[in-house]
Amino acid sequence: MKQQTGVIDIGSNTIRLVIYENSESRYEEVENIKIPARLREYFDDSQSLNKEGIETIIRALQLFQTVIQQYRVPEVICTATAAIRQAANKKDILQIIKEKTGFIIQLLSDREEAYYGFLGSVHSTYINEGITIDMGGGSTEVTYFRNQELIHYHSFPFGSLSLKLNFVKGCLPTEQEKENIRSFIRSQLTSLSWIADKELPIVALGGSARNIAQIHHNLIDYPLAGIHQYEMSAADVQAVKKSLQPLSYDDLHKVEGLSKDRTDTILPALEVFSVLFEVVSATKLVFSSQGLRDGIIYESLNRPDQKADDSADDGIQELLKELHLPMHAKTQEIKLAVSLFKQVREHAEEVNKRENDLRLLTHGTETFFLGKRINEESSRTAFYLLSNRNIARLSHRDRIQLALIASYKGKSAFRQYVLPFKNWFSKAEQKTLCIMGAVIKLAYKLNVSGKNGVLDIHVSPNKDDWIVYITCKHPCPAEEYHFLKEKKHLEKLLKVNIVPKFKLV
Repeated sequence: MKQQTGVIDIGSNTIRLVIYENSESRYEEVENIKIPARLREYFDDSQSLNKEGIETIIRALQLFQTVIQQYRVPEVICTATAAIRQAANKKDILQIIKEKTGFIIQLLSDREEAYYGFLGSVHSTYINEGITIDMGGGSTEVTYFRNQELIHYHSFPFGSLSLKLNFVKGCLPTEQEKENIRSFIRSQLTSLSWIADKELPIVALGGSARNIAQIHHNLIDYPLAGIHQYEMSAADVQAVKKSLQPLSYDDLHKVEGLSKDRTDTILPALEVFSVLFEVVSATKLVFSSQGLRDGIIYESLNRPDQKADDSADDGIQELLKELHLPMHAKTQEIKLAVSLFKQVREHAEEVNKRENDLRLLTHGTETFFLGKRINEESSRTAFYLLSNRNIARLSHRDRIQLALIASYKGKSAFRQYVLPFKNWFSKAEQKTLCIMGAVIKLAYKLNVSGKNGVLDIHVSPNKDDWIVYITCKHPCPAEEYHFLKEKKHLEKLLKVNIVPKFKLV
């Protein structure tokens, strides 16, 4: 049975309500409302949040109450992070909020804030070891994780907004102010020995990271929609800096991908990511759209210690369920595809022997043409849906590979689909993907009647032909007809003549 849970996150930059719908230990976002708050601007000289700042929080929470009532959300988790944690009058703030709104605020410690950000990101990205950074307006949480377990964490008492307020006199930083920010950030980050020269990926969370990823996404006209698991190099971060550097404050407001409420904080934020790349000697930056709030909701499902090794499998099953397609129903096709591909890979030099190909083949078989009858329209539909849908723990590159093999109709359609991504894969890799698609296609033909009649496949190459012995438990005339008709795709790719020999047990 589906049930809804709301999570309110009172941050330094924004106050946000997200409503999740969860069932069978899964959850999806059904509402997301953000209110720019910039609470750091309401701190007085005694580091207390003033009356205007408190009223900003109360107005946001009262609006959220209306939305919560409209959705009839039975459970709401209300959290606050650095903006209230760092306030000298935090006890008074929490009491006033309770009296005015009824919300009892869970004030997260710096460790909890770091942990929930880690938890949300590690279960939605494909990175097994790396450094996370979650930069808010008033604090920045950094963690090191290995095998999806939190090893180290640290919370710095600075964020994009506090950097702007403390280092920048005008709307935008001068070159000297940028240098001052860099020096400060470097002194802070180098205090953590456990991130130095790790040569690992950075997983970046939060609004500043999202805006940087969106700007670069638009800058290069990226061929995929969505930025979850979007990857950037150190040079890509520098390219964003270079593109923004000559712009005035008014021009920054017009930059595609940059939120207006972050116009004056994006440049200080960029300095943080730039220095972090240097300190970590990072291999790349991967943006995660899932973070603290997702970590909180994930824990509420009572599975925080479950590792995410099979999250890609879960994502595939979730997609099939959403499309009302049978789940775990392709056991026979998967068995035949894996058996045939293993033997093709053994005998054909053209096939790259890559570590994760069997898992990719399995996912491709599960989603092949998304269960529809094989035709041109269903091929296009399969490619579009798989390439544009976020699937947990599948990188953008792996997602395109899955889309290419699950939509395989022939080399002509493949060339059309791969065109925007042709620089992502070598010619050898493209050929291997075609072979995988052709193998899956044949596996489906070997169970076209749905009677699971084929027991075994054995490939025996000789000088001129590949003899494929297909053992059946009963006559399979439909499978034999369709195999003969469709084997040409694999023959052309392997440049061999395939001779099927069907035999009964």
